[in-house]
Amino acid sequence: MFAGVGAIGTIGHYTVLIVLVQFWAVDPVVASTLGFVVGAIINYILNYHFTFQSDKQHTEALTKFLIVAIIGAGINSSIMYVGVENTRINYLLVQIFATGVVLLWNFVVNKLWTFAHHEPDNS
Repeated sequence: MFAGVGAIGTIGHYTVLIVLVQFWAVDPVVASTLGFVVGAIINYILNYHFTFQSDKQHTEALTKFLIVAIIGAGINSSIMYVGVENTRINYLLVQIFATGVVLLWNFVVNKLWTFAHHEPDNS
């Protein structure tokens, strides 16, 4: 389920990235960051309701999700900057690699922290 939701978010991310780079000549690192935001919004909504079926209030889950997403955006942007600006590798190839790294980060942290189910307090 996480991979399916991630694929939908990734389609949103890549669509923004490609349109901005190919049609508006936006720098790939900037375009990737904007696409990341779109993908993150899609991922939050779908993961909250479907993947993790979270019982957390949005104030808690969204705050945690945003922390994870901001760190993920930093990882994504760093990989894109190094890959595109320093090595001149095609931006889509770099983005594919960055997506894989951020996917692992997001899944682990969101499962264990952001959307983790509350355990009843038996004290």
